[in-house]
Formats: sequence, structure tokens, C-alpha cells
Amino acid sequence: MSNNRVEQLESTVAELESTVEGLTDELIEAKERIRVLEAELDTETPTRVPERRSEGETTEAEPDEVAEAAADADADTGTDGEKTEDSRSDDIIVA
Repeated sequence: MSNNRVEQLESTVAELESTVEGLTDELIEAKERIRVLEAELDTETPTRVPERRSEGETTEAEPDEVAEAAADADADTGTDGEKTEDSRSDDIIVA
């Protein structure tokens, strides 16, 4: 009877080793896909931050630029600062 128990344990260990190996492979593949997606996101997403100016160069924003920036900010958020439904967020609501 102990021989049967040893065989069961060896079989269980082999299954667990196989499962761990498979999960490790999936994790490595997932990390690589994430790296690729992050690299694509970094290259495709335009930034709203202007290029750095050289030292000593300071300029005032024109009133039209300020109004445009404020309008963009208002479009992204509601009047109370909360994000509106059309703010292009990927939030998932779970009921």
C-alpha cells in the first residue's frame, strides 16, 4: 500500500511541476507583451507638455491660450471637478 501512495505523490508532484512550468511560461510571455504595449504607448501617445525652453527664456501665456487650456480642462471634467462620462476613461463599473 505504501508503494501506491508513493506513486500517487510522485504523480502529484509531476503534475504540479508541469503546472508551475506552464504558468511561468505564461508569465514570461505576459511580461513581454506588457513591455511591447508600454513601448507602443510611449511612442504613440502625444504629450500635452510643451518642449522645454532654454534657460532664461520665459514667456507669458496669451489670454487665448489660457482660455483654450481652460476649455480643454473643462471638457475633461465636470463643473465640480468630477470626470464626466465622455471623458474617454476606461473605468469599469461592477454592480
